[in-house]
Amino acid sequence: MPDDAIRLPGGRTTIGTNDSILPRDGEKPARVVRVRPFAIDLAAVTVARFRDFVAATGYQTEAEHYGWSFVFHGFLRDPDRHDPLPRADWWRAVDGATWAHPEGPHSTIEGREDHPVTHVSHTDALAFAAWAGGRLPTEAEWEYAAQGGLNGAKFPWGDTEPDDTDHLPCNIWQGRFPVSNTGADGYLGTAPVRSYAPNGYGLFNMVGNAWEWTSDPFRIRSLSKAAKAVRAAVAGETRFVVKGGSYLCHRSYCYRYRIAARSSNTPDSTTGHTGFRLAYTVTD
Repeated sequence: MPDDAIRLPGGRTTIGTNDSILPRDGEKPARVVRVRPFAIDLAAVTVARFRDFVAATGYQTEAEHYGWSFVFHGFLRDPDRHDPLPRADWWRAVDGATWAHPEGPHSTIEGREDHPVTHVSHTDALAFAAWAGGRLPTEAEWEYAAQGGLNGAKFPWGDTEPDDTDHLPCNIWQGRFPVSNTGADGYLGTAPVRSYAPNGYGLFNMVGNAWEWTSDPFRIRSLSKAAKAVRAAVAGETRFVVKGGSYLCHRSYCYRYRIAARSSNTPDSTTGHTGFRLAYTVTD
């Protein structure tokens, strides 16, 4: 466990929400759970830390095996050269995009060593965790940690909404998504993992910047058993919960930089806005 990992005492906490903001995501209902003591990384796993893992093990990520990953169109010189993702055409499939080349083969991580590693799948995160002696947090652990002691708070700093001009406590989109980002918070893409003020537990960027993988399969508790069975059959593959939102979130489009907000992806999916942080089981 890193020396700067934060040990948390655990206990009873409220996760989820009763607000009907994005009910299709399964945010409801709010429920009280007990979280055992654990530790969690101060910040998301950085490019530099992931580079050390690759150097030590020779590991190749799934994006490297596939030969491509999804990049936000605004970072590309000629986005029309790359195939769009259906129904979300701001994502383009870019050959050669990987954790080491976030916008494609001609891009570099130089100067971004302290940014969150991205273009890593759930499978990649598990491989790193095994090497580093940690694990991915559960969704309940992640929400408990993100609250920073403010049980039931909407955001890690409290309930005050971010805006596009004055209150900029995290790295999200400012402007009109997906065509105009003013970058008022200082960043158009990822920011260093220790940017902005930490929450009450001393944890950085629990929302915004980059989505974070968890260990939990994606389920919607509010669905009936029949609806769950239909959805599972249609999906055909387990999806895992991601938390925290990213630099592409905005209230007008992706209001998922709230603590209770959630999304999901398949374990082999890689994008330029998803990373992870590790948790650690505490035995003493």
